[in-house]
Amino acid sequence: LLAHLQYPDHVLVLSLFILDELDRVLRYPRLRALHGLTDDEIDEFVGSVASAAFVVATPANPPAWVAADPDDNVVIATAIAGRAGVLCTLDRHLRQNQVAELLRQSGIDVVTDVELLDRLRKSANP
Repeated sequence: LLAHLQYPDHVLVLSLFILDELDRVLRYPRLRALHGLTDDEIDEFVGSVASAAFVVATPANPPAWVAADPDDNVVIATAIAGRAGVLCTLDRHLRQNQVAELLRQSGIDVVTDVELLDRLRKSANP
């Protein structure tokens, strides 16, 4: 959220699916060992992420752009529905050439977290 406050001209685009996924993943035992958050703290964190984001509706059954991982199709649908300029991911399925090209046709660049932070810093300090 701090990054969002540092870059107010940029909007975080999410869907209920992605927020549910965030909630679920933060509760994995191996991640709990890293972050140490309680259930209430996870609820609070996910709620604050949701309140800082533009939450879009996505189709219940988006096209099967990524057959290997159907959940990735909802991520793509979220980016398209939210008219995102960037999809930040390390997911190998979303970085495949055919998926990246589909997203580029919708005006969405697929970048890593490091690439996104570099872009944000450059846009804040031209």
